[in-house]
Amino acid sequence: MSKVMAVNAGSSSLKYKLYDMPEEKVICSGMADKIGHDDAKFILKYNGEKIENTLPILDHTKAVALLLEALTKYGVVDSLDEIECVGHRVVQGGKYFSKSAEFDADTEHKIDILTPLDPLHAQAHLLGYRAFRDALPKVPAIAVFDTAFHQTMTEEDYLFPIPYEYSRDFDCRRYGAHGTSHNYLAIKGEEYGAKRIISCHIGSGSSLAAINNGKCVATSMGLTPLGGVMMGTRTGDMDPSVMDYLATCTGKDVHELYDIFNKKSGFLGVSGISNDTRDVEEADLGGNKQAHIASLLFARRVADYIGSYFVRLGGADLIIFSAGIGENSPYYRELILRDVEEALGLSIDYELNKTVRGKEVMISKPDSKVKVAVIPTDEEVMIARDCYKRIKEGKI
Repeated sequence: MSKVMAVNAGSSSLKYKLYDMPEEKVICSGMADKIGHDDAKFILKYNGEKIENTLPILDHTKAVALLLEALTKYGVVDSLDEIECVGHRVVQGGKYFSKSAEFDADTEHKIDILTPLDPLHAQAHLLGYRAFRDALPKVPAIAVFDTAFHQTMTEEDYLFPIPYEYSRDFDCRRYGAHGTSHNYLAIKGEEYGAKRIISCHIGSGSSLAAINNGKCVATSMGLTPLGGVMMGTRTGDMDPSVMDYLATCTGKDVHELYDIFNKKSGFLGVSGISNDTRDVEEADLGGNKQAHIASLLFARRVADYIGSYFVRLGGADLIIFSAGIGENSPYYRELILRDVEEALGLSIDYELNKTVRGKEVMISKPDSKVKVAVIPTDEEVMIARDCYKRIKEGKI
């Protein structure tokens, strides 16, 4: 057996799972949250227990030190030498990475120069990598890229209709995101005998992918995670002239509006209530008009992509709902499915749908022309698999 660590470092958080491979058994999991604050939280879940401490965690280096100390302190491992590889989730791999890569100096440099494409995550990923590298200098690391799965798209699917030299000279194109999740869902979908899959990773951040024979042919997020469907605080796709028009109307510059489109729009902006769909759903069902409009707008945007991907694939064998909303919100699943059921010939067990939260269930009826399933995603296990593959092949 091999012990591998899957890590997802955000700007103020560090999530982790330690696996026994190839059994894919989760030994422990947890996170450091509110990094940079005096009241940060460190959480370790192990052996059916949850250990939680509130304390200052000023940076990622401290978070990693707490994690490694906890592993030996609570008997998760006898020695840190048992950890054979650390896999790091990285959102943006640009044109450079079509698969996972050894996290070496070259990989580190390329992630760094891609920061303008992912200002929210890139530097946080590097902080997490450097903290583990310094704490475990002899343990190899793997970078697992969210964009890698989407590198199979053709030019007509990833290019924007802008002067070609901009695409060529500045690598301005569709990269997508959540590829590790979509890849996992593609593998799960094949267990149902499906080849043409529309995977809906919908949560605070949302994206859809059209998958044929295990390969991505189209995805909704664009140059950055701002594109695609409406999200918790992001606009998703819209008329580009909105930027210029609102700059004229408000006097705000492009950077201010870009920040608003990223952080103050979506569910939060339309509802005026929250970026959390649980809050918006409660207000919607309570009669709040803006919350209702936000819910309908979100459902329509997702439905539009499902329809376009149905055409792009020449039909579909399976539609998958996953991630925070997709796995846990019967209300939003139903809104979306009602918008496409007649056109796609769906037959949905809506009573069963109401009971499904966080578990794998087929919610379509046997007579449905396209199967519809709820499948919880597992990005961490995909990271662990890539780590173990490299260990087994002797490449690290």
